[in-house]
Amino acid sequence: MPQLNPNPWFPIMILSWLIFSTIIQPKLLPTTPSNHPHNKPFPPIKPTPWTWPWT
Repeated sequence: MPQLNPNPWFPIMILSWLIFSTIIQPKLLPTTPSNHPHNKPFPPIKPTPWTWPWT
């Protein structure tokens, strides 16, 4: 069965992970997120009663 042969796909996977680990990941890690979490308490949500059309 050809899909069980790791010969063509294993080096491609290793190469892609090496590229990701050495080039892409260091460029992504120093970026700072623009949306910082905050500890502001949210007001409780009061549910409004639902008016059923058949009552």
